[in-house]
Amino acid sequence: MAEAKAVTQDTYDAVVVGGGPSGATAADDLARAGHKVLLLDRAGRIKPCGGAIPPILLSEFDIPESLLVARVNKARMISPADNKVGMPIDNGFVGMVDREHFDEWLRVRAADHGAERRSGRFRSLLRDDDGTAIVVYTDADGEQRLRTRSVIGADGARSAVAREAIPGSENMPYVAAYHEIVSSPTDPDADFDPARCDVYYRGSLSPDFYAWVFPHGDTTSVGVGSAEKGFSLRRAVDDLREVAGLEGSTTIRREGAPIPLKPLKRWDNGRDLVLAGDAAGIVAPASGEGIYYAMLGGRLAAEAVGEYLLTGNPKALKLARKRFMRSHGRVFFILGIMQKFWYSSDKRRERFVKICADEDVQYLTWQAYMYKKLVRAKPIAHVRIFFKDLGHLLGLVRA
Repeated sequence: MAEAKAVTQDTYDAVVVGGGPSGATAADDLARAGHKVLLLDRAGRIKPCGGAIPPILLSEFDIPESLLVARVNKARMISPADNKVGMPIDNGFVGMVDREHFDEWLRVRAADHGAERRSGRFRSLLRDDDGTAIVVYTDADGEQRLRTRSVIGADGARSAVAREAIPGSENMPYVAAYHEIVSSPTDPDADFDPARCDVYYRGSLSPDFYAWVFPHGDTTSVGVGSAEKGFSLRRAVDDLREVAGLEGSTTIRREGAPIPLKPLKRWDNGRDLVLAGDAAGIVAPASGEGIYYAMLGGRLAAEAVGEYLLTGNPKALKLARKRFMRSHGRVFFILGIMQKFWYSSDKRRERFVKICADEDVQYLTWQAYMYKKLVRAKPIAHVRIFFKDLGHLLGLVRA
């Protein structure tokens, strides 16, 4: 490796490590606010992801619909006994994106608004003589160093930034996810709908999570997730492709990565650094939804850093987690309980899929997903769902 270069003469207001939806959003927001920002990202990495985004994301983050590769208007839940429950989306849709192109579009937008882009791998965090942060990374020319007033770690579930700066982050629980991007079936007789997401709740495909078939237009994401050590994700995807009638589809690429299961208890170092996205653990339990929450986490991290840069008070960095948990902490807590209970056995998965046939459940599920707000239009529906779910929990309702 080449010798380390001297620290750059420039001092950045913020260095964002990680160029996924979270990091790119944080860099874009800070650059728009007039800050000197550098976005550091590992080139060529595509995260395995079903690619689903809610309509509210398009408006909240000013995303053009042209980035959607498909619009899904229904889902199908499939039980261990192969019972299939359709969940149509009334007056709405789930947008599907290809992460390869979606993430790069976000990075380009950040650069267009003034963020500097560099490719490299984060190595460590040092301190200058006056205590200013020095971000050490490597690129094709060897070791490089950047001087910065603040750092945002948005480098994934096994965040190197978090391990460097946030004690306990290495113990974050996660699901290992693996998917294959395959060519979408063109046979009209195939059990495949380009406007439908299929979700399999079956222990043989995932003993503690779920498996999915998500259409992306000309291609389809076929994947599984599991936290069980020793469980073969690749074999499960092979089985899933056979079950879904996709064994003959051309495999375009294969990808794997961890998905965090729980937000970290602390996101900042109390000095000049804050985490965002998967690095902070903000992926929705039970569903594994991450893109919306990653971008929201990036925005909240940017807001917290902006306030820190303005005031010099490191307590401002705590605002990112505080604001996120105030808006979504209760939902994450409930989803976590749901995942632990309903995904624990095929008997319970069978009951869970049956619950999905309830019209009240479907209405509230899609409203909550699409708009990320508690539904108040039908308050009596919450009461009915509570008692129905309680009945299933107690085994009073037959599957």
